[in-house]
Amino acid sequence: MRIDSHHHFWNYSAEEYSWIDDSMQMLRRDFLPAELRQAIDAVGIEGVVSVQARQSTVETQWLLEFADQHSFILGVVGWVELCGASVSEQIEKFASHPKLKAVRHVVQDEPDDEFILRDDLNAGVSLLKDHGLVYDILIFERQLAPSIQFVDRHPNQPFVLDHIAKPQIDQSLLDPWQSNIQELAKRPNVTCKVSGMVTEANHAAWTPDELRPYWDTVLEAFGPERLMFGSHWPVCLLACEYTRWFETVSEFASQLSESEQASLFGGTAAEAYGLDVSN
Repeated sequence: MRIDSHHHFWNYSAEEYSWIDDSMQMLRRDFLPAELRQAIDAVGIEGVVSVQARQSTVETQWLLEFADQHSFILGVVGWVELCGASVSEQIEKFASHPKLKAVRHVVQDEPDDEFILRDDLNAGVSLLKDHGLVYDILIFERQLAPSIQFVDRHPNQPFVLDHIAKPQIDQSLLDPWQSNIQELAKRPNVTCKVSGMVTEANHAAWTPDELRPYWDTVLEAFGPERLMFGSHWPVCLLACEYTRWFETVSEFASQLSESEQASLFGGTAAEAYGLDVSN
């Protein structure tokens, strides 16, 4: 089964989605399942993983309700208050839903680049493995070094790295992102989403050749069996349509074997998140 491992839904409001700033005017509207279904059908993707876009348990519940209503939504990466006193109760509440597969915190927006090492966050993350939940790591490349330390605190916890850690593609900078990615990839409990690259490049002028060194780096570091395709829809629309991103990754992967491409476009996501792909 072909799977998109990373996309978002929202009913837009300026208050709840304040991160959608003036540079993202085109995202200031609703993005809901029917529109995504059209986009994935056009490229033969059969299932998706829906990811939180605001830090609210209300949104987590909303995404799970969508997953109940739409069989193509195979899993949800939600949010719980990992740093809060009631984190255990929140995890237990949502983990009972079979499509809650992971949680994440928007670490990239925290002013302290070492936020991910906070004791309260780590205490919350330490509870996830007992409920079979993955933790999605959402960071900028400058936060990679402390994130490696974070992963080392949880050797038995499965992690998924979102958006290849958002390197500075628009500046054509590879280091220190490249060396840190190579170091992080030594941890076998980490897989990586090939997503979010075009939005770190020049939105209007990016080319596949500009992105290729970053693809080559994560392919060599993680191998195709630990990479998963993600669209980052609708955020990707700032830089390209869904089909163009899918075709770009398909071209990057064209030299891989059939089984390796199957991992990239579905198998890795299914295994990492424990998705039910029997339908």
